[in-house]
Amino acid sequence: MYTIKFTFEQKGLEPVILKDIAPDQSILEVALDNNIELHHNCGMVCACSTCHIYLQKGEEHVPEITDREEDFIDRARNPRINSRLGCQCILEDGEGTLEVSVPDQSLIHGE
Repeated sequence: MYTIKFTFEQKGLEPVILKDIAPDQSILEVALDNNIELHHNCGMVCACSTCHIYLQKGEEHVPEITDREEDFIDRARNPRINSRLGCQCILEDGEGTLEVSVPDQSLIHGE
């Protein structure tokens, strides 16, 4: 089981810590299941960049980034070295802690 800490760049949003998160689900699914708003315009199929996150800690618990994912991250607002798409970060079997920072989604207009 995993512990995931979500922090938010958008002002006024407090960090959220989720515990006992089962593997085999994406960070995007975990966020949505726990009422954390994370845009997902393409329906979780790695065809857009709206579920862009910064994976601050725990990259060893998700698959390595693919070329396709990297291509879409290049189109995201303010990509960084630790940028990932939430739909592509599937929690692997095991346990650990992840820290995810959600970019300010109030700046996204129709992406």
